[in-house]
Amino acid sequence: MKPRQQRMLAVGLAIVGVGIAAALTFRAFDENMMFFVEISDVVAGEYPKERNFRIGGLVVEDSIEREKGSLAMTFRVTDMRCEVGVEYEGVLPDLFREGQGVVAHGRMGNDGVFVADKILAKHDENYMAPEVAESLAQHVDEKMQPLQEVGTECVSG
Repeated sequence: MKPRQQRMLAVGLAIVGVGIAAALTFRAFDENMMFFVEISDVVAGEYPKERNFRIGGLVVEDSIEREKGSLAMTFRVTDMRCEVGVEYEGVLPDLFREGQGVVAHGRMGNDGVFVADKILAKHDENYMAPEVAESLAQHVDEKMQPLQEVGTECVSG
């Protein structure tokens, strides 16, 4: 092979290698991307069916139920419009409690309950995940509008 052909072959192999590396990187990003889904959308059935996603909101008062002698528990999370049940087994963050903001990572179970594999609680008195704060603010604003303008799905009280 002539030197020019060797250089062209090397450049061609380098381009193919970079293309393969880019394709594998984008595929890994796609598989590991975690979407935030509002609780109202989860209740409406608009969530990724075959992958993990995040939900967030406030832990409903008097909804925490723990199994004796186990780390398993259930509780309900609300976005001030709808509620969804959450099952979790593991150690909870120190700041987890009723009425506080949480973000749960996991997927929907067959029984309509969100099965979380990770629970995050806000880390100080002023912080809330931006997606959760935005969702709560939107649904509080909707509650303030007359009921005839906004659908009444999930609204309790």
